[in-house]
Amino acid sequence: MSIPQTGGGPVESQDQLAEYLAAGCKPKDAWRIGTEHEKFGYCKDTLKPLPYEGERSIHAMLSGLRDEFNWAPVHEGGKLIGLEKDGANISLEPGGQLELSGAPLETIHETCDEVNDHLAQVKAVADRIGVGFIGLGAAPHWTHDEMPLMPKGRYKLMDGYMQKVGELGTQMMRRTCTVQVNLDFASEEDMIQKLRVALALQPVATALFANSPFFEGKPNGHKSWRSRIWRDLDADRTGMLPFVFEDGFGFERWVDYALDVPMYFVYRDGTYIDALGQSFRDFLKGDLPALPGEKPTMSDWADHLTTIFPEARLKKFIEMRGADGGPWRRLCALPAFWVGLTYDQSALDAATDLFREWDAETRDALRVAASVDGLQAKVGGISMLDLARSCVEIAEAGLKARARPGAGGMIPDESHFLNALRESVDAGAGPADDLLARYHGDWSEDVTKVFAEYAY
Repeated sequence: MSIPQTGGGPVESQDQLAEYLAAGCKPKDAWRIGTEHEKFGYCKDTLKPLPYEGERSIHAMLSGLRDEFNWAPVHEGGKLIGLEKDGANISLEPGGQLELSGAPLETIHETCDEVNDHLAQVKAVADRIGVGFIGLGAAPHWTHDEMPLMPKGRYKLMDGYMQKVGELGTQMMRRTCTVQVNLDFASEEDMIQKLRVALALQPVATALFANSPFFEGKPNGHKSWRSRIWRDLDADRTGMLPFVFEDGFGFERWVDYALDVPMYFVYRDGTYIDALGQSFRDFLKGDLPALPGEKPTMSDWADHLTTIFPEARLKKFIEMRGADGGPWRRLCALPAFWVGLTYDQSALDAATDLFREWDAETRDALRVAASVDGLQAKVGGISMLDLARSCVEIAEAGLKARARPGAGGMIPDESHFLNALRESVDAGAGPADDLLARYHGDWSEDVTKVFAEYAY
């Protein structure tokens, strides 16, 4: 979850909001890759989630990472709630999920090294205090009441609001994990094509990375319960955004959409001010009930953009948001998948051709089917497995065309990071299928066996 934005002068006109997004345009040689991933922490002896405070806790983890690996602390209200170093940060999701938001890096080789180093550091601290971490899309057996709410003002506001606008919002906050990748664009035209690819093909990522078939101790009927949760959370700020595929879409149209998303908060002097359900349009006019007479700054706009949760999100870059948290190999496979599809123009055009004839109903149906059936999903005449195979092939071609070497030139490109996805396509099964097979097989329907075999 995003940390508060800082800086930026006052907003005098709506045009500035579109200009803020357009400022993200970069030449191709300046494009970067930012990978984010979340994971659940638990006490090894009890298999219970970590509280915020105590000998085995989130605070102990953050303190250990700070002291042993020279991360700089981030505080809110006197509480240690995050860490920063070298352009990366470690933050907390509402239920204590530990998130690495990686630095913007040039290659997947670098971002994978970053993930590997981070997990090694986490394991070093965790082993010392009797804690483990696991990558899954949803908590396998913990209940709502077992999951602590982290001491961040943003989460306290969101928690109450989520209970009013949808049925599953608090499940998302406390009991889900994702892996995401943030990618750049060169121009408004490039942004439009990439965002359309991101939204239309996000169900493919959901299917390939589906890794949450358990909830509260038993199978839940979905390959990605995390994805199912997002379908019944808050219709004002989630979904597949059909307007993105309409003629005339661009930065200004995204601003119009974002202005109509109800606000959560305004951040002032270290405090989150309740603006739940209020209008950023009113804020622009100085008519926000939470701050009468005050107009927003650009950091308020940047904060507001972090409270919008569609399947792909536009800020000064594009966030791919459809994948479940998972094992190490897939933390590197997600950036490989999307970089391969979008950072080479021939691959981007080929990816666009895959969905050129789809309508909004087809895109929505694929999103639903991906969460339920994963790679076995079918919508009309579309086979998710065939679609995933095509996407992986296009991504491989895109990565080979990028030709970014690693290991001092010993590895010619980044395409080997797709190996986990190739294996899933070849087998016709993803991580959730493997978990279910174990659950019904040698685990004898004991979901807690997942910790011994799938922890980092």
